[in-house]
Amino acid sequence: MSQRPPYGVDDSDLALLTDLYQLTMLQAYWKEGMEERATFSLYFRKLPPTRRFMLACGQQHAAELATRLRFSDAHLASLAETGTFDDAFLDWLKDFRFSGDIWTLPEGTPVFENEPFMEVDAPIAEAQLLESLVMNLVQLETVIASKAVRLVLAAHGRPVVDFGLRRMHGIDAAVRGVRAYRTAGLAGTSNVLGGLRHDLPLRGTMAHSYILAHDDEREAFRAFARHYPNTTLLVDTHDTLAGVDKVIALMAEEPALRVAAIRLDSGDLGELAHRSRERLDAAGHADVKIIASSGLDEHKIAALLDDDAPIDAFGVGTEMGVAADAPVIDLSYKLVEYADTPRVKHSTGKINLPGRKQLYRCFDAAGQMTGDVIARREEPGIEGEPLLRPLVRGGAVNADAMALADDARERVQTSLDAMPVTLRRLDPGRPDYPVALSSELDRLRSQT
Repeated sequence: MSQRPPYGVDDSDLALLTDLYQLTMLQAYWKEGMEERATFSLYFRKLPPTRRFMLACGQQHAAELATRLRFSDAHLASLAETGTFDDAFLDWLKDFRFSGDIWTLPEGTPVFENEPFMEVDAPIAEAQLLESLVMNLVQLETVIASKAVRLVLAAHGRPVVDFGLRRMHGIDAAVRGVRAYRTAGLAGTSNVLGGLRHDLPLRGTMAHSYILAHDDEREAFRAFARHYPNTTLLVDTHDTLAGVDKVIALMAEEPALRVAAIRLDSGDLGELAHRSRERLDAAGHADVKIIASSGLDEHKIAALLDDDAPIDAFGVGTEMGVAADAPVIDLSYKLVEYADTPRVKHSTGKINLPGRKQLYRCFDAAGQMTGDVIARREEPGIEGEPLLRPLVRGGAVNADAMALADDARERVQTSLDAMPVTLRRLDPGRPDYPVALSSELDRLRSQT
């Protein structure tokens, strides 16, 4: 372990990406002979004030990783050095393999308060070990996807591109964030590793430094456009409208030189977009698009479009990359059943729903979402579409269920079209969307 670089996390080390008390509890379970099956449920209790729904993301990835957790000899040697663990327990860890079942929502499913993203059924030590890793993976991707989909809603069909790599919270978040962006419906990313790994188109222009490195702005434009036909030119390094005029003059001098778009990155973006559009159109360049960036979020984008700003695409960085207005959700992973007995936590404000569960989504005749029902897993007679799917069975990934992750982007768009209008609003407010408990689950909660 000491020979590894002090940054990044390799998949082979994920068994140790946990909190200490998970391992001390595992040792206690092992010493006490507690081997019965348990069910843990992953959910959140309250929506952030600025969200009307969350977009579940990361849970299928987390479930697949759970099947590959292994404790290597190096891991066990490092744990032995802590003095906390018995040799016999570490020998038991050496043979650790997840053998249980994992039920998950498909990636890209809108989710609401107390609805399970995932339920893990396994011998209690196996299910317990997953808590910290699963929560980390699902927390990050759900938070980022939920922010990104708001940008997509605000843009009303115009492309939104991720420019957030440099200010995201660590390299792991930057790469995994692109997976969430793809799910949410972004058109591209400037992040080369993230884009290549998660199959999101690479998009980008130039930095102001390129312009400043040249003695003349127009010559900088000329050189870059020759290198990259149909490129986008950044026009605000010195004076935005003067920069637009230089692009127009350049295309007049060299008709074969093709510029696809200009980018506005400072100032009054709406006013500059209007004036830039007028100049481009007057010069016969109606096909040259306008891209806007600079501190954008969903509210600024909505305001620009409400003002009919002629902007064709948006580059969004920090506000989306760190989900600035709602960077965390109250995600919980709680024991809800052990040894065939429902379990419930009674702490004030932290009561959970007991037992193994299923989530049903109801639709009207027009295909619009009308409400959800949380029910017991095997409860009969519940109307609606069951959303939790068995992704892992007996420790092995169900390939058919895993394939649902590939359809996440399309699922998001379908879900947005099916949502009540109130859920798609960007202003803060409680969701006008009913989530009910089935009669059997409500009875079980009362009895427990």
